[in-house]
This record gives sequence, structure tokens and C-alpha cells, in this order.
Amino acid sequence: MSWEKEIREIEKRKHLALLQGGESAIVKQHQKGRLTIRERISALVDPGSFEELGLAAGSASVDASGGLTSFEPANFLIGFGKVNGRKIVVGGEDFTMKGGSPSAAGLRKSIYAEDLALQYKVPLVRLHEGAGGSVGGSSRKPTSISDPVYSPPRFKSVAQAMATVPVATAALGSVAGLPAGRLVASHFSVMSKATAQILTAGPAVVARAMGEQKSKEELGGWKVHTKNGTVDNGADDEIACLGEIKKFLSYMPNNIHELAPRLNCEDPADRKDQILTTIIPRDRRKSFDMRVIINCIVDLHSFFEIGAGYGRSQITGLARLNGQPVGIWANNCKFLAGAMTADGANKARRFMELCELFRLPIVALVDEPGFMIGSQAEKEATIRHGTAAVLTAAMTTVPWASVMVRKSFGVAQAAHYGPDGFVIAWPSAESGPLPVEGGVAVAFQKDIASAPDPDARRRELEAEFAARQSPFPRSESFSVHDLINPAETRSELCRWIDRVVALLPALLGSAQFHIRP
Repeated sequence: MSWEKEIREIEKRKHLALLQGGESAIVKQHQKGRLTIRERISALVDPGSFEELGLAAGSASVDASGGLTSFEPANFLIGFGKVNGRKIVVGGEDFTMKGGSPSAAGLRKSIYAEDLALQYKVPLVRLHEGAGGSVGGSSRKPTSISDPVYSPPRFKSVAQAMATVPVATAALGSVAGLPAGRLVASHFSVMSKATAQILTAGPAVVARAMGEQKSKEELGGWKVHTKNGTVDNGADDEIACLGEIKKFLSYMPNNIHELAPRLNCEDPADRKDQILTTIIPRDRRKSFDMRVIINCIVDLHSFFEIGAGYGRSQITGLARLNGQPVGIWANNCKFLAGAMTADGANKARRFMELCELFRLPIVALVDEPGFMIGSQAEKEATIRHGTAAVLTAAMTTVPWASVMVRKSFGVAQAAHYGPDGFVIAWPSAESGPLPVEGGVAVAFQKDIASAPDPDARRRELEAEFAARQSPFPRSESFSVHDLINPAETRSELCRWIDRVVALLPALLGSAQFHIRP
């Protein structure tokens, strides 16, 4: 007896599944400037590497004789692929079917994504465009379709995945409800400036519940969410988003039990950039470009910034030193003088957790004037969020190198120095409990006010105390490992990285604390 009939039906179901929501739905997707989920996956993974799971999952209709009359595939794709030769799990909603609102089989496949990444211990990439549950899709009759009370929490595997493997997500169209929750439960997220919005609820629901008349873009466009930290980065279009995910993954290990891959480096470890000797102005009130310093120090073209629009007084990103992936954290004196705001503290805290989880050494370029002050800073509970960043740094176990570029003041400075860290200082470095200007104004208020020329007396005191905050006394008392020519920073850090890589294998496994969304 042959199984030819059943084999033909399998082939037919899989053929119908590849049609997705049908030709007209795909055309409509393209007309709106968006790719389909299959096109997105093809653009992300290495050619021919996608191994789909559950192609035949979905809902079938049959006639009286059991013959297949129609087949509606699950509207979530999942499978294995490779990115630059490394295996990943990738999944995403099919917006051409029900606008990505999950069908029963689609929801099962969606939930399975984290379990699959955990089972095989490979990075997870989720490409989102869709909504959560639909009132219109619910049955009007009471039914016994809910999960049993003893079912494991649906989001437990989401948390476990974040504690075990790199998770990268992209918003490539409108993302709301459950997909939006999954989007932010990641180590790196990016959204398309051209096509994406991220919404807790859409305009119709917001209008009905809150009385606000807002478009999708006004509620959750890239200008909103790259500024508030909902997503890390914004990219011009879908292909650019996928490129950012590929770059992020290139710095990551497969899981917490492996080290991030070290690449061959053609950039000389002893390269010196003389611009570093003049980039810091002698006038302490003038700013400089910290990103220029970063790019002079790390391997050429290796700096990948994360979260540039959020917590802008702090710069975070990934880079390489002599081929070794590292985390870079620096102050941006061009925004609020680099002071640590509540948002900046949360950004730094989350970044330290990322480096701790995946055992990436941290390089801090310090120009920290302290916690942000003023009424707005108090309203934002800056001291609470800032102290959380300080305590996170104190609990890390990965190697640290801290470069005192200029300012290092107040409680906030403690967040920039990890346990047993390697500390070097530039001649422009200055440190103490308070910046000179604020400290002099408070401690010598009466002296200044009673002087014949208050401004002259204030300048005299500031000059006197600025000299005391020079890095030379710190160097003399061995409070730093060395005082260096700024042009030698790269060579010093490359020698440091060659020393500490031998310490990384002993750190592998579960971290003391896990990254939170």
C-alpha cells in the first residue's frame, strides 16, 4: 500500500504555507514599503542556511471525504539559520495574515522560539511586526481553551533566554501587545525609522480609553522610542536594521558558557594618534568629542554604539581591542557636561549587566562631573538610579580598565571603576569629591563675598584647588597604575587586554545578576 496520497497532501500544505497571506496581501505589504517575514529572514541569514520548523503548522479545512479544501498556515515563522557562519534561532510574525495577530499555531511557534534557543544554546533573533490578541478573533461563546492553572509562566522562558543567550530584536512595522513585550525583552533592539512603530496599544484603543487622538507615529515612532530607551537604536530601513543585528551578534558569544570570538587584528596594537595629545582643551569649561577619542583607541572601524539617543550624557557601545570584543562606556561632555542623569544611569547599569553576562571586559573613559543636579534631577530620582549604577559596577566580576580622561567627581565617579580595575590617567585628569567650581562656591562663600574683588578671589581659589586635583599627586601616591601620554592609550589598553583574556574562561556560566529589559 502506498502513502502517495498523504505525501501529496503534505506537499500541498507546505506549498500553500509558502504563499503566506496570498498574493494580494504580499503586494499590499510591499506597497507599504515593508518586506514579508520570509524576505526578512532571507536578508538576515547566510544564503541557503534557513532551516524552517513547523512549515505545515496551521489550520486546515477538509471536505466530507477528508480531502483538503484549504490551508491557513501559522502566522509565525521559526527556524535555524546562520549569520556569518554562526548558528542562530530566528523567528517573526507574518503580517500578511491577520496583521500578525497570533493564530493558535502561530502563538505556539512564537512561544517556542525561546525554548529552542535555550535548548541549542544559540543566539535568538526576533523580527517583529504584529499585534497581540484580537477581540474580534475571540470566540463569542465560552470555551475551555485557556491554559491550565499549573502551566509554567509564559514569560519564564523569555527571562531564561535573556540569562543564557544573546537576544536581538527588530521592530520592522507596527508592533503592539505581546510582540512589543517580546521586542524589549532583549539585549539589543533596533527599529526601522521608515516603517516601524512600537505601541502598548494602538490609536483606536488609546482614543477610546484615554481620549487622546494620536497617530501611530506620534504614539510610538522612532523619535519617541530611541529617546526614551524603549529600543536601543534606530536604523533607516529594514535592511539597515538587519545589518545592525548582524553587527551586534559579531561581538557576542553563542551563550554564557562560551567566550565572544576574538578576531585577527590588522590594526597595530601600538598605533599612536597624536590628536589625543591636544583633544582636551586646557580651558576646563570647553567641551571635546569623546567619540573621536573612542575611535582613536579601539580597533579601526570597530566601535558599535548602542543607545545614542537615550541617556545622552553617557556613551555605550561594543568595540574590539587587538581583536578582543570589549564594552565601551564613556561620558559625553557635550550633553549636560557628561553628568549622570537618571536615564544615563539606567543606560549604564543595563550596559554593565550586558558585559557581565557575556564576559566582555569593560573599558571606561572617564569624564564624570557627578550626578545631575537641579529640580528635574530630583523629580527623576537621579540619586536612586545613579546609586544602582554604582552598586552594579561594584558587583561586576569582568575585568575593567578605566582611563581618567578629565573629570572624576562625586559619588557618580565610583560607577566608572570596577573591582581590581586597571586605572590609568591622562595629564588632563582631575578628581575629587566635587568639581572645583561648585566646591569653592560652597566652601568659600563668605570669603569670596567679603573680598574687594569677589570674582578675582573666586578665580584665585579655583586655580589653587584645581592644582590640588591634578593627576600628578595621584600618580605619586600610586592611586593610579600609571600616568600616561594620551597617544599611548591604545597600546596600554591592548597590553591590558592581552593580560586579562586569560582570566575570562574562569568566569563562564551564570552571572551573579542578569540583565533586565
